[in-house]
Amino acid sequence: MAKPRVVVGLSGGVDSSVSALLLKEQGYEVVGLFMKNWEDDPHCNSREDLVDAVSVADLLDIEMEAVNFSAEYRERVFQNFLTEYQAGRTPNPDILCNSEIKFKAFLDHALSLGADFIATGHYARVRKSGDRHELLRGRDPSKDQSYFLYRLNQAQLSRTLFPVGELLKSEVRAIARKAGLPTAAKKDSTGICFIGERPFREFLQRYLPITPGPMKTPDGTIMGQHQGLMYYTIGQRQGLGIGGAGEAWYVAGKHLAENTLVVVQGHGHPSLQKGWLEADQLSWIAEVRPEARAGYGAKSRYRQQDAACALAFEDPASLTLQFSEPQWAITPGQSAVLYDGEVCLGGGIITV
Repeated sequence: MAKPRVVVGLSGGVDSSVSALLLKEQGYEVVGLFMKNWEDDPHCNSREDLVDAVSVADLLDIEMEAVNFSAEYRERVFQNFLTEYQAGRTPNPDILCNSEIKFKAFLDHALSLGADFIATGHYARVRKSGDRHELLRGRDPSKDQSYFLYRLNQAQLSRTLFPVGELLKSEVRAIARKAGLPTAAKKDSTGICFIGERPFREFLQRYLPITPGPMKTPDGTIMGQHQGLMYYTIGQRQGLGIGGAGEAWYVAGKHLAENTLVVVQGHGHPSLQKGWLEADQLSWIAEVRPEARAGYGAKSRYRQQDAACALAFEDPASLTLQFSEPQWAITPGQSAVLYDGEVCLGGGIITV
């Protein structure tokens, strides 16, 4: 009987390297695939990552292919990124990259290679429940990446394996060291792939016009000048250039029509606290919307604990989350992701 064939997205990092190792040990026919999602750029580490991915494939004695998805990435992810920033919102391109590139373009390519499954190094899990597939949090709470995967659908999840989802990051490192993988001690990549290590403002200036304007308090007092609304996000503290005594200043809002940045003093200012949010562009993993009720948990940004909330629908295209406790710096353009215990149900893009 032929072994199931799985194409692993080898990124050149330790998580995907260990994923390939574990799958081979489990008896799969493993093929490695390196995705190039951004054209050569001095700030991008894709060449170094490709070298590491090839080294891992050689050590594991598996086939290796590199494929260029940069055209798809620019069209499906990067253009959305620019549009959102131009509209004054703060998008999360990693979420769109997962749904449009890693689990669409990559999955389609893998199936053309005869794959039964694809696999990535994400810290998440898939569980079969009746005729549906559920997306679960990764076992390591500090590394769980289900938030970034909430736009996946049943067809995608049914073909996906997350080999490190059951492991702690420390266990993944230990497995890599024991196997002598060249990526065992490699630092995790952080930040947006196409920006790399360069300053964010320097990057955006290449694509969007700069339109300075006033920074005002909620009562209209001018505190300075901003360099362009696109450079700021709700809750931002650094880079405002507001001196003086007292507590630090934070971005609390944007008025696009007047090109005004709203700033407030103090982390606990009421303008930074909000008890609800609305979201659209909804995506449900079960492909049916969940029951409108209380008792859910939600994240309005990645690095936060679940917040207890009630779910309601004003219409089929949007949702409202009412939180038990006010949430800090809810940001339009970010994703609100809904959980029922360890199950990620889906979510949408925050509008207000």
